[in-house]
Amino acid sequence: MTDLRWPDTWAPYMTWSKHHDKAGCDLSGSNLLPCTLDEFPEAREAMELYGRNDDGWPPLVEAIAARYGVEAQQIATGPGASGANFLALAALLRPGDTLLAEWPGYDPHMGTARFLGADVVTFDRSWERGFALDPDAVETALTPEVSAIMLTNLHNPSGVYATPEALAAVGDLARGVGAKVIVDEVYLDALEGVDRSPVATRDPVFVSTNSLTKSYGLAGVRVGWMIADPETTERALRVRDVFDGVGSIPSETIGAVAFQHLDRLLERARGVLGPGAARFKAFMETRDELEWIEPLGGSVGFPRLRGVEDAEPFVDFAAERFEVGVTPGRFFGAPAHFRVSVAGRADVLEEGLTRLGAALDAWV
Repeated sequence: MTDLRWPDTWAPYMTWSKHHDKAGCDLSGSNLLPCTLDEFPEAREAMELYGRNDDGWPPLVEAIAARYGVEAQQIATGPGASGANFLALAALLRPGDTLLAEWPGYDPHMGTARFLGADVVTFDRSWERGFALDPDAVETALTPEVSAIMLTNLHNPSGVYATPEALAAVGDLARGVGAKVIVDEVYLDALEGVDRSPVATRDPVFVSTNSLTKSYGLAGVRVGWMIADPETTERALRVRDVFDGVGSIPSETIGAVAFQHLDRLLERARGVLGPGAARFKAFMETRDELEWIEPLGGSVGFPRLRGVEDAEPFVDFAAERFEVGVTPGRFFGAPAHFRVSVAGRADVLEEGLTRLGAALDAWV
């Protein structure tokens, strides 16, 4: 079989996620438990097969703009957050430009930049810093060659929240070298008790990306969007002319009706995420072999296995011997860690954590 760990794979994590052998009890994903048609029956009547969709289905574009209090010319839709991130990066990067990305981080962002012919440099967002967004670390790595800075909020993989103050400081640094800051906010909407407004609505140096997947349970619809200043949005729309032409009419018509019910979908999401996070926290309190930085929310935990530099042998052992799957931390730049989904079915999470505990007992 082809070795999927080739160093020149564009996005090793995504390749692994699609093609590795899934364990019987799989906790390796990060998606919210999918919303069914019984839970969202409006989707059946909303879907259309054809219509004018030149720069996004107009009712969807208008619904996104209204939700976030911006103008329609600041919105570009894309096929999921992955598509929106591609459009944003392609709007801002040209061959030979430099992307400054957080590390640990989500490797498809960096893979996209490399695919576009850009160079990638990283700044430290590590365990020692509590995975926090540290403007000083950004400033140390920032050079005049940087055209864009790539962040996640909530941080992927740790789930740590980036404060408005830290984001504003990074925005000021980017402005100083003429760069933009892209913030992937797919996990942000389901959070409670903090500022969840897209950072692009506060400062035009930012580009926000999001989708109906992680906080709304509509991964299969593949509706994502970016919010940016009109000039950057126009560049992204022209990228779409060659990327996929126009969006999927069935997807975007369902997406438009979803925006009429986002609060209901968020309530459902929080009913999954809250108990899932609580189960994982209770598990972590019983495991001296593991340590973590507890996130404010999100769909994953990112524990570190004490006393090792690389947790992947344990991840393989847990999958082979106990049929429980988690994601090796090496894909995110933190090999002593592994990522655990807490946002799926409650019974699968419960069984998976039981098996993970048994694997730790046997491993130690």
